[in-house]
Amino acid sequence: MPNTTRHSRQIITLSALIVLQAACALFFARDVINDILAADAWSHVVTEVAATISLAVGLVIQAIVLRKLTLRHARMEQGLAVARGSLSDVMENYFDEWKLSPAEQDVAGFTIKGYSIAEIAKLRGSAEATIKAQLNAIYRKADVQGRAQLVSVLVEDLLREPLVKV
Repeated sequence: MPNTTRHSRQIITLSALIVLQAACALFFARDVINDILAADAWSHVVTEVAATISLAVGLVIQAIVLRKLTLRHARMEQGLAVARGSLSDVMENYFDEWKLSPAEQDVAGFTIKGYSIAEIAKLRGSAEATIKAQLNAIYRKADVQGRAQLVSVLVEDLLREPLVKV
């Protein structure tokens, strides 16, 4: 399930719980008022008042936390979108600089995403030996020793300055 869908379900669930707690708080508040007007046992009234106030304070805190989490999630999604776009730009620039062929660019992209040689071969409809040869050409053109260094070149470029300017 996508992260955004899970996050949306969590927000809906927490919001529903807050509404339910608000209804309970209103019920208790009405009951306290009725008990005060009826002059019932004051110890019972004091207990209900304390419970109602605690429930109301909890509601306010939950609403504040939910709002902060929602705003934080939105900022993180924005940063992730910027990072995705930036990584794509960095990859394109390096691929052009290294003069990778379109096939090598595909293989390099899949490699950076973490696909295995067998998975890349299957996705591209190629033999594993072809993918290995293309990877060797990519590593030679990029002047790196392997997958880890290839990814490192891209990540280092991304980390040189902030992705989101505040």
